[in-house]
Amino acid sequence: MDNEKYLKDLSDIKQMMNRSSRFISLSGLAGVFAGCYAIIGAVIAKVLLAEQNLAIASLSTTSISRELLLQLFFVSIAVLTLAIGTAIFLTTRKAKKTEEKIWDSTSKRLLINFFAPLTAGGLFCLVLLQYELIGLIAPCMLIFYGLALIHASKYTFGDLRSLGYSNLILGLIATQFLNYGLYFWAAGFGLFHIVYGIWMYNKYDRKNA
Repeated sequence: MDNEKYLKDLSDIKQMMNRSSRFISLSGLAGVFAGCYAIIGAVIAKVLLAEQNLAIASLSTTSISRELLLQLFFVSIAVLTLAIGTAIFLTTRKAKKTEEKIWDSTSKRLLINFFAPLTAGGLFCLVLLQYELIGLIAPCMLIFYGLALIHASKYTFGDLRSLGYSNLILGLIATQFLNYGLYFWAAGFGLFHIVYGIWMYNKYDRKNA
């Protein structure tokens, strides 16, 4: 009995330390929704290209009109807004269920470490757009997003690191296949997120559902 109580106390202490150093309210379903939004965004981008009789390969050239670039930009902003909004909603709901704080020092460190590389990547992509290096934008988005996930994983579930490395490697591979950037983008932000989200939901969220 004493040994069982001792082990239970150790488990409780370990859980308290983990909660104080890691933000564990991230929802796996948020990843699934983000992946779905990304795939829908990629399909819309392909339709926009088709309407102007352009192939996917056109994304690696400078033949795209400014009007089309603006449309693609708004599609990407819409995908990002929906993904972030859904993540905030689902994460807040999960935090309430598990009686966790949604905004504390750990979540602040998580956001800072996530958005620092992501912001740098966004600015770099704008530079690529400035110099009309359009084909490198999708690979760079994947690379910097992967770095952001790896950097932020220290303050949340370690599983996030695997998603980060997957996107990082995919982005590096995509630099050698610029004509297929949209497909790589859809795979990294879409398929990878869905697989990761389902994995996280089954591992962490299902018992609290």
